[in-house]
Amino acid sequence: MGRSTDILCAGELLVDLITAEFVRTLDEASLFRRIPGGSPANLCMNMARLGCKTILAASVGNDDMGTVLKNYVARLGVDVSCITQVDDPTTLILVTRSAAVSNFQPYRGADSMLSIRQFPYGRFDDLSIFHTTCFGLSKNPSRDVILQAAAKAQRAGVQLSIDANYAEKIWPDRREAQRTVAEYSRLGTLVKVSDVDFTRLYGDENPTPQNVIDHFLKMGAKEVCFTLGEHGCWVANEKERHFLPGREVEVKDTTGAGDAFWSGYLTARLDEKSLLECAMAGRRMAELKLGHFGPLPDTVERESLYVDFA
Repeated sequence: MGRSTDILCAGELLVDLITAEFVRTLDEASLFRRIPGGSPANLCMNMARLGCKTILAASVGNDDMGTVLKNYVARLGVDVSCITQVDDPTTLILVTRSAAVSNFQPYRGADSMLSIRQFPYGRFDDLSIFHTTCFGLSKNPSRDVILQAAAKAQRAGVQLSIDANYAEKIWPDRREAQRTVAEYSRLGTLVKVSDVDFTRLYGDENPTPQNVIDHFLKMGAKEVCFTLGEHGCWVANEKERHFLPGREVEVKDTTGAGDAFWSGYLTARLDEKSLLECAMAGRRMAELKLGHFGPLPDTVERESLYVDFA
């Protein structure tokens, strides 16, 4: 895209405490592993691992874990100048290790305390992608701040992106969530949504790919990626639609697999790959994450995204 900074991710940086063993419910868990998390943070870190120039705008507590998180992200090469530490405690989420869809319990604190002063508006002319999530948009003041920053980014020619990763535990007011996703998506946004998240957000128990794609394109989205877990994904814009099947992989944990997918997709898009090739790069990155319990290695070879290309 010819800009010096590849992506700014706005939203949550938090602590995931993931069960050490595969369990169905948190009641079965007795041992947890501490992992840096939060969907925008995961995306930002994964793209940094791939050699992208990334910025994370997030709020953590002015506590020990807030400092640990900020230092961890910085070590991977992410620009942390837009991370602030506030009086609220660092947000924590308990997560079940799962081979399918994880269960979780959030304990929210600092994540929603973003301020407009954190965003580097003077650098937006050199920014390629501005990304956020439903979690990041779920609570004020962060919601209003992110929407304001996204609108300014779009006016500066920045490509917007969203993971519509809606969950009622995070955002109880589903109608408000629908309105906010629509407001964000209408700005020519790249939309990623899973079948599970679409059902949670819109109450459609059996969403068809065509209906999901049409839903977001009619809002004004530029591209839609509809992920179906192990079954693959659909990618589409106004001119073309493609289905990419999933492949069998040994699953060590699903937490963060969607973020890994989108990091591969967006990196390929920055590399000016085709729509289907972006999906293939996303699938490859997700497969790498599914094969790891915890974070990926500090460096992931960018060319490894493209090993499936003819």
